[in-house]
Amino acid sequence: MGVAKRVLASLFLIGAITSTPQMSVQAASQTIVEDGIDGMTNAVNRMLGGIITYARWPGAADSNRTLCLVGTPRLTDRIAPTLPGNGPRIILRRTTAAAVTGGGDCDILFFGRMPDADRQRLIGWVRGRPVLTISDDDPGCLYGAMFCLAQKPAGVSFSVNLDAIARGPIRVDPRVLKIGQGGGGTP
Repeated sequence: MGVAKRVLASLFLIGAITSTPQMSVQAASQTIVEDGIDGMTNAVNRMLGGIITYARWPGAADSNRTLCLVGTPRLTDRIAPTLPGNGPRIILRRTTAAAVTGGGDCDILFFGRMPDADRQRLIGWVRGRPVLTISDDDPGCLYGAMFCLAQKPAGVSFSVNLDAIARGPIRVDPRVLKIGQGGGGTP
């Protein structure tokens, strides 16, 4: 098939069309990486957008969410979540662990590669706060992030840390949690 691009739509794309909600989540547990130089970047950003779309923050819905990027991402250095239609606007801020814990106004924390001490400090700080945590440096989702992205042979998938989600006020659609428990596979 030459340079033809293969794309499996992520959570938000399938959710945006008229299909049953359960099918939306099952079909979107993995995003296939497109051929080409931006394939991994696009796949990661679609996956991030899907995860953010299915998360609910307490209180009134905001039109903007701040994503704080701490560390160096493994899968792409161009983090920019792709959200459907009129979803919240995501403001990206590259920052440090010290800046976040010192009063950083973050709705979403994205953990890249970083020293263990910084990661532990951030995980401790986020407990009980309305902050969604996502990492691409912990495929097994063992170190405290709520969602963990991983590169698989067929694309990008995610896993879920239910304990981390339970410790905070962010609510996530249960169907997404079920899929993430299987390491991004269908239930």
